[in-house]
Amino acid sequence: MTDRSHGIAPSELADDVLRRELAHLHETRHDTVLDGSESALRAHTERMLALEQEFLRRFPDRGAPDPRRTRAGSRESAGQPVPGRDLR
Repeated sequence: MTDRSHGIAPSELADDVLRRELAHLHETRHDTVLDGSESALRAHTERMLALEQEFLRRFPDRGAPDPRRTRAGSRESAGQPVPGRDLR
């Protein structure tokens, strides 16, 4: 029998349910850190990491930062030289 004490395995969730569960965990993270017991925080962290890993496995492009949020991408969009790039 499968242990579901911390919810359904992320790999078994439909895409929309995975997104909803992940959003809910992110919404409740602050309260869990401040007011949760050590075991609640541990369970919350384990579940959050499992959901995040599954999300990134299914949607790898969603985990990549917007190029403008990186130092090199910001410099490139501003027309500044990017160290380490060929300037030819």
